[in-house]
Amino acid sequence: MITEKKLSIKGVEPVLIFGVHDVHLNRIEDEFEDVQILARGNTLTLRGNEEKVKLVENVFTELIFLINQNGELLPHDIETVIKLTSSDSVKQPETKRSQDNDFDDIIITTKNDPVRARTPGQRRMVAEAKRNDIVFAIGPAGTGKTYTAVAIAVSFMKRKEISKIVLARPAVEAGESLGFLPGDLAQKIDPYLRPLYDALQDMLTSEKLKTFLERKTIEIVPLAYMRGRTLNNAFIILDEAQNATNMQMKMCLTRLGINSKAIITGDVTQIDLPKKEDSGLIQAKTLLENVKGIGFVYLDKLDVVRHRLVRDIIDAYDSHKQNINSQKEL
Repeated sequence: MITEKKLSIKGVEPVLIFGVHDVHLNRIEDEFEDVQILARGNTLTLRGNEEKVKLVENVFTELIFLINQNGELLPHDIETVIKLTSSDSVKQPETKRSQDNDFDDIIITTKNDPVRARTPGQRRMVAEAKRNDIVFAIGPAGTGKTYTAVAIAVSFMKRKEISKIVLARPAVEAGESLGFLPGDLAQKIDPYLRPLYDALQDMLTSEKLKTFLERKTIEIVPLAYMRGRTLNNAFIILDEAQNATNMQMKMCLTRLGINSKAIITGDVTQIDLPKKEDSGLIQAKTLLENVKGIGFVYLDKLDVVRHRLVRDIIDAYDSHKQNINSQKEL
């Protein structure tokens, strides 16, 4: 079916999107040659097969996001966005994506902009959370694991599918000692929990968040405070789970009560536990990967949504690790 879609370029200079002498625009046209792209001022007109037009629209949406985030576009960014869009269309046809994402990748509508699942890995997180009661999201820094998990939990609460959100993190010292930090216990652990507060502040008004926290409709706690509880009708998020011990991981997973869900996020390359302690995330991956009702999502550098250099940093460290492993094998 042939369709026509008009896309308004708002908030960025068109030349940043199209490139000097339309170099970016030409690259997109080469990739999606059966879609006609007409640019006039701040408006793009896309004409062609409905599914392909949607893909091209997604490309431009991601490019606008990158410009707003980084202030520029590089050829590497163009290729990455095209690859993400093309590979996702192969892995997950549009009809299936529509079933898994009721609002075209929008997880929730916030006080500012909608929170979207922007990458294949984030979209898989949303889909797995709908299918399973427990989801493990494992991947490197910058892939939006925590932010996406919080957005999913808030969306479940807004739809009244759960009545409580509990967000937990292990308070593991990474280069600093809690004893030397100023303040009482609450102030000492605040830095560990701050990313969870930041995500919630993006998704809820200050007044609503304050009310939820006061009523303990939303709780943000160190992992150790979860012991002995049974959480019914709740959504549990365990963040930075690579720093949970085996016993802590088992304790957290067994808090799950009736009509409850959990998302466990972590990065197995950033374990801060003492050398004598094993990561509970690694053990859980081994023991639970084939358990029905538990889903695993593995994010990678293609899911990175932070500064464009984060992807290159991950590449550099991965290459270094591979070189060390190769030398050990010799």
